[in-house]
Amino acid sequence: MSRTLILAVIVAGLGAGAYYYLNQPEPTPAESLQSAAQDAGAAVNDAVDAATEQASEAASSIADQATEAAEQAGQAATDLADQAGDQVASLANQGQDLMNSWIEEGTLSVQNFDYDAMVTSVQDSQLSQDLKTKALGILDEIKASPQLIAQKIEELRTLLTGQQ
Repeated sequence: MSRTLILAVIVAGLGAGAYYYLNQPEPTPAESLQSAAQDAGAAVNDAVDAATEQASEAASSIADQATEAAEQAGQAATDLADQAGDQVASLANQGQDLMNSWIEEGTLSVQNFDYDAMVTSVQDSQLSQDLKTKALGILDEIKASPQLIAQKIEELRTLLTGQQ
């Protein structure tokens, strides 16, 4: 009997639910509009949340890429500065080597000045064109005014070695 009672309660509950559902009044246009607006608002909120998340991810990705690009640019600048420093040091060494060779060979001293040999060595050197031009100008001044040789040797040394 208890089974019959449980079954009767279930059937009565189902019947009451069906009666309530079927006898429910149609929603008014205002209620339909309000429900649609709530549904649309929820959809807009979801879309805004998704767009915000995507924009945040994109901004983070762009920031990461910008940071990486800045690091690469910094490294490239450091490399270029190192190369420029090496080139300047190499040019200074070339000038010093040229001066040393003139002194060792005796082509440049207060007592001896071998204009032709020195001009040839400057022209054959790896010095920049600007340094070559200036060095040749000093050599021409020595040739034109041999009494200024001591002063011009100092100018030549300063030019080629970068030392004051």
